Amino acid sequence: MHEPWLIAIDIDGTLVHDDGHLSHNVAREVQRVVELGHHVIVASGRAAANAVPVVLDVGIKAGHVVCSNGAVTVELDASHPNGYHVREVIGFDPGPVLTKLIEKLPEAHFAVEDVDGTYRFHKQFPTYALGSKNIETPLDELMQGEVSRVVVLSPEQDVNDFLEIVEQVGLHSVSYAIGYTAWLDIAPMGVTKASALEQRRKALNIPGNRVITIGDGRNDINMFEWANAGGGLSFAMGQGPDEVKAAASMVTASVEEDGVAEVLAGLEGIIFSQN
Repeated sequence: MHEPWLIAIDIDGTLVHDDGHLSHNVAREVQRVVELGHHVIVASGRAAANAVPVVLDVGIKAGHVVCSNGAVTVELDASHPNGYHVREVIGFDPGPVLTKLIEKLPEAHFAVEDVDGTYRFHKQFPTYALGSKNIETPLDELMQGEVSRVVVLSPEQDVNDFLEIVEQVGLHSVSYAIGYTAWLDIAPMGVTKASALEQRRKALNIPGNRVITIGDGRNDINMFEWANAGGGLSFAMGQGPDEVKAAASMVTASVEEDGVAEVLAGLEGIIFSQN
């Protein structure tokens, strides 16, 4: 047995297709790597309630899951009614962020994820997008209370125009496109998938050069950069945007072609080449 590696994998567009389909080949390779003693941590923009079922479906039964782009970390626990315990939630005041965005994007759909995992939204979101607990709320009430993230959906807008507007607003944000539309996640300052994964890396006592990250979206770029900086490896999915591929050390096959399975099937070769 080689020394264990930490392998961080995104969900949407990486582990599963846009329609939620999980390939048998991907699940089989994840299970194989876990059985070898490596630490596979799913790191997603999804809320915990939507992320954990995928983690269980892929065959991971123990360990931590990074959710809400790093603002929430949970630990799997089959004895808990939810299937997990919340281990960390990082919150912030959404008021200043929402005030700026509403001014620039008056027609957009806005939602906030409260620190207890509940979502509040003022215009309808796709059913897969928010956690199982979600409440329609007047726009001004979204400003109230501490939240772990703000979500903005602008269905009628070109993604590039959307990103340009967000850049003009000057927010600390993680932005990425889902399917045909423009979508923005805003996390607490300094909180990313990378920041949460670094905590897990330290807790597991795994050197930075034994890290692999796999993802397809702009919200995965920070974990690519984190892996690369530590001497590890990062893999962009084949269907990802050009800037995501440019940030990765390698590009694997698309999600439709089981890119995650391709990376994991070659893990022994990667380990050999890194030694």
